[in-house]
Amino acid sequence: MNNLCISKRVTIKLREKHGLSKSDVIECFSNRDGGFLKDTREEHQTDPETVWFIAENNMGKKIKIVFMQLPDKTIVLKTACQPNMDEISIYEKQAYR
Repeated sequence: MNNLCISKRVTIKLREKHGLSKSDVIECFSNRDGGFLKDTREEHQTDPETVWFIAENNMGKKIKIVFMQLPDKTIVLKTACQPNMDEISIYEKQAYR
């Protein structure tokens, strides 16, 4: 996935706070089977819009991926982390319609 952009700050946060790597993120994009959900929270409004999904990496770990897709199809990762039960429930109810 050569159109994935992860800033140095986000890379450090992924590793140090969440124990994740760029490979984990790429695996989740490859393993995703549900749709993307728009982040509608006021403080997360962006242009282009922020969207998210939950998928498993190749080791079976569920990860929430939050990103923006630019007009040139570049994916800008905002964060990735272990989803909480509310996020999993929301995703399972809305992303498979």
